[in-house]
Amino acid sequence: MKTVRIGAGLGFYGDSWRPVAASIERGGVRYIGSDHLAELTLAILQKDRMKDPAAGYTRDLVPMLASLWPLAQKHGVRFVLNAGGLNPEGARDALAAEFARRGWKARIATVTGDSVMERIDALRAAGEPLAHMDTGAPIDGVREKLLFASAYLGAKPLVEALATGADIVLSGRVADAALFLAPLIHEFGWSLGGNDSDYSRLAQGLTVGHLLECSGQGSGGNFNSYLANGWESVPDLAHIGYPIAEVREDGTAVITKAPGTGGRVDFDTVRQQLLYEVHNPHAYFSPDVVLDMGTLSLKDLGGDRVEVSGATGRPRPSMLKIVAGYQDGWAGTAQIGYSWPGAMKKARASAAIIEAQLRESGLRYDEIHTEFLGYNSLLGPLADDARLDEINEVYLRMVVRSQDRRLAEAFPRQFPWLALSGPPTASGFSGIEPARQLLGLWPTLVRRELVEPQVKISVTETLA
Repeated sequence: MKTVRIGAGLGFYGDSWRPVAASIERGGVRYIGSDHLAELTLAILQKDRMKDPAAGYTRDLVPMLASLWPLAQKHGVRFVLNAGGLNPEGARDALAAEFARRGWKARIATVTGDSVMERIDALRAAGEPLAHMDTGAPIDGVREKLLFASAYLGAKPLVEALATGADIVLSGRVADAALFLAPLIHEFGWSLGGNDSDYSRLAQGLTVGHLLECSGQGSGGNFNSYLANGWESVPDLAHIGYPIAEVREDGTAVITKAPGTGGRVDFDTVRQQLLYEVHNPHAYFSPDVVLDMGTLSLKDLGGDRVEVSGATGRPRPSMLKIVAGYQDGWAGTAQIGYSWPGAMKKARASAAIIEAQLRESGLRYDEIHTEFLGYNSLLGPLADDARLDEINEVYLRMVVRSQDRRLAEAFPRQFPWLALSGPPTASGFSGIEPARQLLGLWPTLVRRELVEPQVKISVTETLA
């Protein structure tokens, strides 16, 4: 039975591509699926694009492929990446220019059409309310402040791009797992739906994509088990190998990693990644199929190999998710630290002083967030008060939000005088910086037939 090996690329913008080289050189992979985008990433890319209209794609694309392409070309490995972000064509142009400069030959297919920013009003006119998915709030309140809006496309356009013979498929916003499902559909000729067998194969492919989409998290990174085989027992994280899936035509897969790499692939690491970001394991939605994880079987084969089988799928949803971003004011931030003894008391006292000054000065903010680094910045309300007096050092960090940039920039100026006129041992002050523009996220749904006809595929060739 035919098999295809797919390797994990990046799990987020800024992730390391060093482990990808091991998967290409020693892992026998034919494809690398690389997920550069999160909802937050789109907001970051929008800020880039506001400074430079030619930007808006993930800047790690070009150095990553510049590093990996000679090895990939030698081993015949193809890439599927969503690094195009908000500007897939700009990403293609930058990549093609770099390849041309180096004299490398490649066929690059670009998938566009996920952006619906210019069609918001047309979509509403077609009967789409575009209400907030979680709150049901109407989009009217943010309509004039929208900066971008991208629909999560599925695997189909990526499959069509692979069919052009592309060495590199570059897209904007697609569902994360689609980057891995697409090569399987392309290689095995799977149908995109019609009967239970089709849906089960697609569900298996979706499962594979979900297990690979987070790079090292699928092979022992970020492993959070409190058992005897917890994170401390995961070997050589400094040289972790990203997960690889060896997939058969029926969708059954073995999750593994390249020989001689660190990390671990076993029942526990795989099941933890399986449940990552899953609200309902019996209905895990994607643009291509709805996965029921309740029928999945994980079999630990030993030697960093886990077999995954038995997924059940249901027909794809009629709606696609959109993530939109809008202007949401400005943030002003300041931070100051205190040391033992009584570090926490000093930090709390300073927070109270700042709050009193804000009241007396008449400065009003939409929101004030206060946290104490070293105590509750990670644990929040679950932080333990039992040993507060023993804390060596604490940093008070306060952030305000305002629709007025000038108010946001005025906030950190309340802090410097504390160095000589507040509680003792003040140090490590940071503030007096330009306010940061805040982008809010607006998740919503849209009928897929209003988006998919706008999807386009173009092909560019660079010549050696």
